[in-house]
Amino acid sequence: EVHLVESGGGLVQAGGSLRLSCVASGFTSDYYALGWFRQAPGKEREGVSCIDSTGGTTYYSDSVKGRFTISSDSAKNTVYLQMNSLKPEDTAVYYCVPVRIVVGCRAPYDYWGQGTQVTVSS
Repeated sequence: EVHLVESGGGLVQAGGSLRLSCVASGFTSDYYALGWFRQAPGKEREGVSCIDSTGGTTYYSDSVKGRFTISSDSAKNTVYLQMNSLKPEDTAVYYCVPVRIVVGCRAPYDYWGQGTQVTVSS
């Protein structure tokens, strides 16, 4: 069974930085893809960044491109999301989710953890 544990959220002022971590376990293949999705109250869920387990393919939504960096450490089965120049509109619960297609963060699997809250104050 796939198990995902997100951490690293918190409260930060606009312009600040946070790094989210996602420890993954239970994959039956050495190759997999993970993404960071976020959901704010009253807004649709958004796939903000995805990466495959080799780190060779990444994707960023337009809303975070140039500010967020996704990376993976296969030895630790961990995916990170470095978030810089945070804006109030980045406020949301962030979830780490396996996806079938990295580009566009498409076709997520139905594995959702507790998520981690990111709050950016103005």
